[in-house]
Amino acid sequence: MNLRTPTGTLPGTGDSERTDTGIVPAGPFIVAKSIESAVLRHALGRADAGAVVVFEGVVRDHHAGRGVVRLDYEAHAALAETQWEELRLQALLAFDVVAVSGQHRIGSLGIGECAVWIGVSAPHRVAAFRACEWLIGEVKRDLPIWKREHYAEGQAEWRHEPDPGAVPKPV
Repeated sequence: MNLRTPTGTLPGTGDSERTDTGIVPAGPFIVAKSIESAVLRHALGRADAGAVVVFEGVVRDHHAGRGVVRLDYEAHAALAETQWEELRLQALLAFDVVAVSGQHRIGSLGIGECAVWIGVSAPHRVAAFRACEWLIGEVKRDLPIWKREHYAEGQAEWRHEPDPGAVPKPV
């Protein structure tokens, strides 16, 4: 179902989004399988978008001076899906963007694997960059997704740090 506004239907708010290639399923935000970046990126292509900005968060091999060997992600999937859809709608309303997509992995991820993918299409680059940066900050801060870091020395810790570079919510 698409969100109806006084000026018509808000793009990118239904179970599927219209793109130059046809109807593309919106899909789940929380996924247990590998994130297919190229497929997600292709779905953002639109004739009215002159900019596509993508953020890919990948597992790195260190944190705070410690060697990291893998990350485990867990989530309250139903709540995360609902909150993601709310963030998507907020971005579509607050920024001059025409499509928003994203996925977050759960399960065990190795070094270099994509943990989170956020993509935004907009007529111009500034709106796309701002919306993408705001979305990843909100996802990291608010969604019920938890990360456990496994260290080279055999220890593991649950981590949650607010994003120090988070962009404030647009007015």
